[in-house]
Amino acid sequence: MPITKEKKKEILADVKEKISSSKNVSFVNFHGLSVSELTEMRQALRQNSVGYMVAKKTLVRRALDEASLEGEMPELDGELAIAYGEDIIAPAREVYSFQKKFDGRINIVGGVFDGVYKSKEEMVEIAAIPPMQTLRGMFVNVINSPIQGLVVGLSKIAEKKTV
Repeated sequence: MPITKEKKKEILADVKEKISSSKNVSFVNFHGLSVSELTEMRQALRQNSVGYMVAKKTLVRRALDEASLEGEMPELDGELAIAYGEDIIAPAREVYSFQKKFDGRINIVGGVFDGVYKSKEEMVEIAAIPPMQTLRGMFVNVINSPIQGLVVGLSKIAEKKTV
């Protein structure tokens, strides 16, 4: 049954609002997912403050055309959904984790990152950025490493002098 014009207008307004209010929007191609897999993914995304919405490509394209975004829009092939959120990295990272889990039946095909269109490759690179807590831990380890090396060196010198 076709969608009515009123329903299309509602969906278009909803997509526009989500694109304009989100810092990161990932375009997701999904194919061959079961209902249980899709439900599992939606619940995990919701727990990480990431929204997920399936919409017709024509409506998404129209919403993207009306949003003043920089760059070139990526090719939107197949069945399309958008993952969006206030966190600048979470939508791409969370969808990417399911891309690995579901063996390519869900793929990032591009996105909008901080108001600029990004290609599939760029969005995958963004998705590979670890969470902030992990980055802080890595930073502390980098700071701690020279100190730890100095302590090990001093203890070796102390052992030689006592022998």
